[in-house]
Amino acid sequence: MAQTQPLIDALKRTLKAHGLTYADVADYLQLSEANVKRLFSKRTFTLERLDQVCQMMGMEISDLVQEMNEWAGAHAITGLTLEQEAEIAGNLELLLVTVCILNRWTLEEIMARFHLSESQCIQHLAKLDRLKLIELLPKNRVKVLVARNFKWQENGPIQRFFQEKIEAEFFASRFDHPTEHLIVVNGMLAESSNVVFQRKMEHLAREFDELNDDDAKLPLDERVGTTAVIAMRPWSYGLFDSLRKEDLSIKKTKRKK
Repeated sequence: MAQTQPLIDALKRTLKAHGLTYADVADYLQLSEANVKRLFSKRTFTLERLDQVCQMMGMEISDLVQEMNEWAGAHAITGLTLEQEAEIAGNLELLLVTVCILNRWTLEEIMARFHLSESQCIQHLAKLDRLKLIELLPKNRVKVLVARNFKWQENGPIQRFFQEKIEAEFFASRFDHPTEHLIVVNGMLAESSNVVFQRKMEHLAREFDELNDDDAKLPLDERVGTTAVIAMRPWSYGLFDSLRKEDLSIKKTKRKK
């Protein structure tokens, strides 16, 4: 069972937090300490035994499962190194499998949609397992290990790869389809207002991630690959450059010289 190890690890942490030892568990279960150590090392707890140890600490098994999930969430991966990202970005097949898996595709769905064999997919999944992005489970099932706030390196290999594609392909649309929307706003903001708006952008991005996680439970045919680009920067239309006066701050600097 794939979750046996993390569940027993959670049991060990909880016993330690309660100041309890294997000897205490042995006394409570009326077993030898050697037998208790064997239960933990071989992970051969029955549900009855597990329930008894939980009762010893005044807990339910559901409390232990919750602790296991909270620990996993707190220790989920939030990003990769530049070298790791470069390895993914340098292999188009691996990048494809990575994007699909992070969007909760199954191995069968990837093979049904792309010209990738089972052995090719498993090879790429093994790399993602080595990078700790996923846990490759029996029968080639996948458990995604990334945190909700996982993101690629700023201006890193993955981000640069997609930025190039965004510039070339993403905006080659009239954005007049019911599932498309484009808003371009322009104004003059104080620095404090800029900071406020950036916070709102981050909040909107989190909402997108939450919807993506919720919809991951739906069949693949009910989901559509969707990209949202949220960006802001100090910028003036180049259209007006020929009419623009030289920056006053530059003139002042020249006078001082």
